[in-house]
Amino acid sequence: MGKGMKPGDGEFPLEPRALNEGFKTLFEKLKGLFSGGIRIPSVPAGGKLKYAIIALALVVLVYNAMLEYVEPNEYGIKVVRIGASRGVHKEVYGTGLHFVLPLGIQQMHRLPRDVQVLELTNFPNTASRHARVKKAAHIQTSDGFFVDVDVSILYKIVDPYMVFVNIGPGNLFEDNGIIPKAEPALKATLGELTTEEFYNSPLRVEKTHLAREMLNKELNSKGIEVNEVLVRYFKYSDEIQKNIEEKKLKDQLVFKNQAEARAATEEATLKKIVQEGKVSVAVEMESGQAYVTKKNSERDKYVRTKKAEADLQVKLAEAQRVKLKNNALQGSGSERMVGLKMADVYRGLDLIILPSDGLGGVNPLDLGTTLKLFDVRK
Repeated sequence: MGKGMKPGDGEFPLEPRALNEGFKTLFEKLKGLFSGGIRIPSVPAGGKLKYAIIALALVVLVYNAMLEYVEPNEYGIKVVRIGASRGVHKEVYGTGLHFVLPLGIQQMHRLPRDVQVLELTNFPNTASRHARVKKAAHIQTSDGFFVDVDVSILYKIVDPYMVFVNIGPGNLFEDNGIIPKAEPALKATLGELTTEEFYNSPLRVEKTHLAREMLNKELNSKGIEVNEVLVRYFKYSDEIQKNIEEKKLKDQLVFKNQAEARAATEEATLKKIVQEGKVSVAVEMESGQAYVTKKNSERDKYVRTKKAEADLQVKLAEAQRVKLKNNALQGSGSERMVGLKMADVYRGLDLIILPSDGLGGVNPLDLGTTLKLFDVRK
């Protein structure tokens, strides 16, 4: 089981073993009664009702006096004050009914199992109704000003035995555990910030993480683990707050002017880039048009050249054809061909009148003169 408690931790000054044995005997009898070991003699009907009432009263008495119920969101720690295994037991009791001897012989202490909240705030009506509420942390900044900080600390008991033996039962884990350590840790970490740095959220969160680490270093060995340290709100004195707000407004005006100047510069740069882009587009369009014109002229030249070459070839071929035809006509038998052609011409005529005297006279019987007349070569 567990270690015994130290002297003076609430033990009885004497150890009445007879009382302990008496309770053991009473428990055995009650056990026998409910298991059938002790038989109730036959009694009249009215007596049975009386015995039933007595038995029910005994059951209620046993339940209330010897059984302790640990709820689902609780740990149970048993303390034995009289007996062989006196002290705080290391065994942690879970949800359910557990046997505990009455009259201070044994005692079941309960500690919360779920997440606990410590609210440091000057506005209690804004805190959770389940939270423990204390005054806001009064922190002096690194530049000498004081600020009231509303903080929510989320933590839980991870080792109830260590909490019980190092801090104590009941709500002592709050009064002697988390509460005395919370504000010093916040002063040590958030106190490193200046007045204006409190408005720097990332830096402020970084300091709250340091505060959580500091609290865990103090409380982990006692069975408590801090999950989160959250700054909800902070407020300086009215005069300081007014000065800060005025300075913030001035800073915002400066930042606004700077931003507008940068915006104007960027706008001018944008316009310059747009104009340069338009010029570049126009140049590229002209270059493209010139390239198209050049290619069109090259295409037309190529077409004209090829067409001229083709026409030349056609004309040369035509000339060659005429030449070959002329040569063919000038060959052997061409005179006869002409004569035959002339004969064909004459064949269609019924009457030809030719002069028969004079220089141009024609003698149809003179074939040589006729051939000469029609320019028929030999």
